[in-house]
Amino acid sequence: MRLEQLEAFLAVAEAGSFQGAAKVCGITQSTVSRQIQALETELNADLFRRCARVKLTVAGEALLPRAKRMCQDWRLATQEIADLMAGKQPELCIAAIHSVCSHLLPPVLQRFCQAYPQVQLRVTALGSDRSLKVLRDGLVDIAIVMENPRLAPSTDMAVTPLYEEPVEVLMAADHPLARFSAVPWADLARYSQVMFKDGYGMQRLVQEQFDQSGGTLKTALELNTLDAFRGVVRQGELVALLPQSALIESLQDPTLVVRPTEAPVLTRQVVVVTTQDRLKIPPIQDFCALVQAQSRQFLPTERVTERVAAPFPVEALAGQAR
Repeated sequence: MRLEQLEAFLAVAEAGSFQGAAKVCGITQSTVSRQIQALETELNADLFRRCARVKLTVAGEALLPRAKRMCQDWRLATQEIADLMAGKQPELCIAAIHSVCSHLLPPVLQRFCQAYPQVQLRVTALGSDRSLKVLRDGLVDIAIVMENPRLAPSTDMAVTPLYEEPVEVLMAADHPLARFSAVPWADLARYSQVMFKDGYGMQRLVQEQFDQSGGTLKTALELNTLDAFRGVVRQGELVALLPQSALIESLQDPTLVVRPTEAPVLTRQVVVVTTQDRLKIPPIQDFCALVQAQSRQFLPTERVTERVAAPFPVEALAGQAR
């Protein structure tokens, strides 16, 4: 059963003749006849009584409402897909790690909203693992996360590096480690750590570093917000290893200090991820391009090292509304 057969059936039913249906459909009468015959053969039932004015049979009456719904659903589906590929979508959902939500995304969101006022943005702060899961489950369109082993090469994922930054030590201003200009890993291992919760890439990254250095990671507390990290660390001898972009507010706080580590300097890379099929949709493509462009300016301090790829057409930024 093909769509053109159903359309021919509906045209004959409405016009009351094969000739009238041919005019409506813009095809020959013989083509209409062949389509109806093929449909009747597939259904093993006559759909029309051929007389002076063609009339529906009992089988034709049964098919009529369903044929109308199928053709209407097809027209709606084709229109929705056309609108989607033309950049007309009701919302855009993003999952991103906390530091990205706080510092990288705000100017991007403002520019995108100006270019796509009809698209409602939904941004959720999640850990890297959870962000990738909701992307794969189709619950969000874009994930901005730490690069990690769960981002194994995949033909259906588009992964682009944004920037790379060092991981540094956050501590109270009067902490014993504050005397170091760069904290040795052996001294750092003497103090208990405040960590991101399981499922956050930072926990895995820090644990791997301690395993490689032969030290023991002492985890005293797990948190998932930057405000909570600052609040806990300023109270005593707990320290936290955090990426540089998560420490911007801490640099302005006189009760806290930030120190780099001695070599090896631990770094993390932030990437933007979406699926290949989503990347063909203009608002998603433009949002990724905006994020990539903003990351070139995203230098929390001069120690941040930038690494940028260019699969997104930056020249087609959302400033050029479609």
